[in-house]
Amino acid sequence: MMPRSWVQSAASVPGVAYVLPLLLIGFAAAVPGFASAPNVINIGIQSAILLLLALPMTFVIMSEGLDLSMGAVIGFASVVLALLLVDGHSLTWAFTAAVGGGLAFGLVNGLLVVYGGIPPFVVTLGTMGIAQGLALAITDGSSVVGIGSALPRLYAGTWAGLPFPILIGVVAYVVFHVLMYHTRYGAYVFAIGGNRESLMLAGVRVNAVHVSIYALAGAVVGAAGLLFTGRMSAGHPVAGIGLEFDAIAAVVLGGTERGNGWLPGTLLGVAAVGVLKNGLNLMAVPSSLQVAGVGILVIVVLVIDALRRRS
Repeated sequence: MMPRSWVQSAASVPGVAYVLPLLLIGFAAAVPGFASAPNVINIGIQSAILLLLALPMTFVIMSEGLDLSMGAVIGFASVVLALLLVDGHSLTWAFTAAVGGGLAFGLVNGLLVVYGGIPPFVVTLGTMGIAQGLALAITDGSSVVGIGSALPRLYAGTWAGLPFPILIGVVAYVVFHVLMYHTRYGAYVFAIGGNRESLMLAGVRVNAVHVSIYALAGAVVGAAGLLFTGRMSAGHPVAGIGLEFDAIAAVVLGGTERGNGWLPGTLLGVAAVGVLKNGLNLMAVPSSLQVAGVGILVIVVLVIDALRRRS
């Protein structure tokens, strides 16, 4: 299947586009301070990391795949980055190592899925365990603190009037949008999930492209380790576990499926998850119930989409 335009007709816009305004109105009415400018900015800052995971997850799911390792890999990248900063290395070198670690896991995922013929669920479940185990082993299960002031200062800074995490999220979205809708690579991603045979007949090295999707995902998740570490001013080996669920939820909410994705939908999905979690957090809802809330949101939106398709 070839790429759809990023502009969608009303009939094909996912249900999250209708549910998100209801969430905003509901929390604004029920929670004092929810609609305040500082809290809106806070939602954007908190959602930046999720966006960095959801963008490549869109490509992975479109190619009939899945990546359960993202939460563990961002934790691994975070502790690698933090340990190097504690050892006195530059932020540039620490960031490069974090990206390299994420890229390595992405390559392993892609090679095993594409050339090993192992289901993505099984492969990424395995690499999730490996990444989590390595993060725990190199930190003895403890948080890595004392990372210095460079990264926290960068994370707390503003560029062009935007908080640094939001700016990174905007840049990442623009890059993926251009990649998806204005390059051959984006067309290949659509075709791998929708019409792989025609791509092979056209002489494209489909397997290499397919592996690169997982490699790209791993590298971006490793890069997200910068924001993840900056947000907590420390490296936490297991704090990222569960983020992969939020990323999958955001992508599914946005209407992405095999061979058929809509990147603005992913952005709406990230916003919906971010708004829901922020609103529930302000209402002092326990984190365990917040996870259930995200699950309920996914089911509600999917039911809405199913009913709209039948009508």
